[in-house]
Amino acid sequence: MDAIFIPQLTKAPERTEEVQVKEFLPGLETLTPVRGRVRVQHHGNYLQVSAQAETIVTCTCNRCLQQYNHRLAVDTQEVIWLDDAVEQEQDLPLEREVAMEDLVETLSPNGYFYPSEWLYEQMCLAIPQRQLCDNNCPGILAKDNAESSDQVVDKRWAGLNALKKQLPS
Repeated sequence: MDAIFIPQLTKAPERTEEVQVKEFLPGLETLTPVRGRVRVQHHGNYLQVSAQAETIVTCTCNRCLQQYNHRLAVDTQEVIWLDDAVEQEQDLPLEREVAMEDLVETLSPNGYFYPSEWLYEQMCLAIPQRQLCDNNCPGILAKDNAESSDQVVDKRWAGLNALKKQLPS
C-alpha cells in the first residue's frame, strides 16, 4: 500500500481515499493475505480512518500448546488529529505526567499517512490475548506413572530419571 500524502487528500473527491487491501503485511505472520479496505477521510483538522479487513493467523493454545488457525477480523475506526507541532522536535523529560487528552494519535498536516502501518497495528490489537483452541480444551493431559516409566527418556534427562527411580514411591 502506498503512503497517502495528507495535503493531496484535500483535493480528492469528498476528501476521501479508499484503499483496497489484498496483501501480506510486513511483520504480521498470516496464512492468507490481509483482505479488505482502508478508508481515510480528511475533515480539516483531523483524519477519520476506518478499516474492514480479515486474514487467518496461526495461534498456539494457552492450555494444550497445540497450534490452531484463527480468523482475525477488524472492523474499526480511529480519529487521527492533524497538528503542526508534531514536526517540531521536543526536548521532553524522560518522565512526565501525561493528561488524558494528550493520549491521541497526531500527524503533521503536511506529512504522510501510512495505511499499511496503521492496518498492521489494528490487526495486532485484534489478536486474542487468551488463545484457546476450544472453550472446552482440557489442556495438557497427564500420563500414568506406569506408562511414563516405560517410555524412552531423552538421554539428557537420563541422570534425573535414574535419581527419580531411587526415590521411594
